[in-house]
Amino acid sequence: MAQDDSIAWIGRLDPAGGPRYLQIADRITQAVAVGTLRPGDRLPPQRRLADLLDIDLTTVTRAYAEARQRNLLDAVTGRGSFIAAQPDASGPPVDLSMNIPPAPKGVRLAELMQRGIAEVLARASADRLMTYHVGPGSLSDRAAGCAWLEPVLGRIEPQRLIVAPGAQPALVALLNVLARPGEAVLCEPLTYPGLLAAARQRGLRPVPVVGDDEGLRPDALEAAIREHGARLLCLTPTIQNPTTITMPLERRRQIVAVARAHGLSIVEDDPYSLLATDAPPAIAALAPELTHHVATLSKTLTPGLRTAFIVMPKGTSPDALVQALRAITLMPAPLMTALATHWIRVGAAGDLLDGVRREAAARQALARAILPSSGRSHPHGLHIWQPLPAHWDRHRLIEAARRAGLGVTPSDAFSVEGRAPDAVRISLGGVPDRARLGEALTTLAAIIGDEHVADHAVV
Repeated sequence: MAQDDSIAWIGRLDPAGGPRYLQIADRITQAVAVGTLRPGDRLPPQRRLADLLDIDLTTVTRAYAEARQRNLLDAVTGRGSFIAAQPDASGPPVDLSMNIPPAPKGVRLAELMQRGIAEVLARASADRLMTYHVGPGSLSDRAAGCAWLEPVLGRIEPQRLIVAPGAQPALVALLNVLARPGEAVLCEPLTYPGLLAAARQRGLRPVPVVGDDEGLRPDALEAAIREHGARLLCLTPTIQNPTTITMPLERRRQIVAVARAHGLSIVEDDPYSLLATDAPPAIAALAPELTHHVATLSKTLTPGLRTAFIVMPKGTSPDALVQALRAITLMPAPLMTALATHWIRVGAAGDLLDGVRREAAARQALARAILPSSGRSHPHGLHIWQPLPAHWDRHRLIEAARRAGLGVTPSDAFSVEGRAPDAVRISLGGVPDRARLGEALTTLAAIIGDEHVADHAVV
């Protein structure tokens, strides 16, 4: 590529980095986010950029069109393309609190849904889709779930899989079946708030098990089993929410060994393994006779599908769990389940997953370039776990962020016992475009680093 100061922001295109027009649009997005390109800056004429990059003009035209669709460019007839003015920071709050998958670039979700639903309706009766569907799911839906989870669990029989209307109802049903009111449920000291809510609603006692940088400690797990007489462990071993810790293989084997020695049942909440790509084998693959595995499409594809899969332990009946799910939500939405199954069968779900993973990686790279280096993350994760410097406590930081139009989640939301560190979870997927995300992260990083703001923050 020819050297030219006017395109220093673009760097070198990656031959293996996907469509080149999207790479160019992504570089514009990132340059705007970090301030290399500012409102009013003129981009090179399309033909000149094509010559400088040694690519065809059509690719550059598509890149600029994509950037305009992201509201990054203004085109002025006869003058060229300019970086657009960005939304006023005093506008609606920017949500950095909700862990959802980012919309992947180059994937038109509305078109994908329209086409998918049309294809579903062409193959299935609308009357059938709009009636009640009770039970563990149709054989075709369960087979699709098995195919989706094969990279994580290996081959599993459809008879072991239940289709559920999301991970939260699945967790509620599992706690109803596996534990009695008053019993202890062992879990990570900082864990998914939905699990805590479900356990407390059931009258259970969430008990934290001490961990380290590799996850739960086996000796602490054994001590907690003996002290509390616990029969159930709930954990998220891959890209743990909120700490982002991924438990290495040897630690997983140690946890399984303790569980086997004490007859402990395990609920493995696993929303992120398909994003991770580098995760060790799931707990359910190491101990299929002990583990209920819960995998949702809400974190890998889109929350609107309201579809999750529960894989039962080998040799167990799904009947009690199916009845518990029926009492909570009756059934998954048949149309959404049919769409999820169709997407898995035709490969659209895999394409969407790849797009989410690429966008998550780009957002993580953007966040690492802006936020304090003390933050913990996974390269393909949806969030950052950000410890705060000594001049902040989390409550004052949350209030200062709120006044700046930012929403982040304090550590208290995840704490089992109410004692929480001064840290926040920063979610990267809820902001529609990367440029706006970059602005929000830059504002948040400035707040975190400013001792003067911390001194004057009031809760």
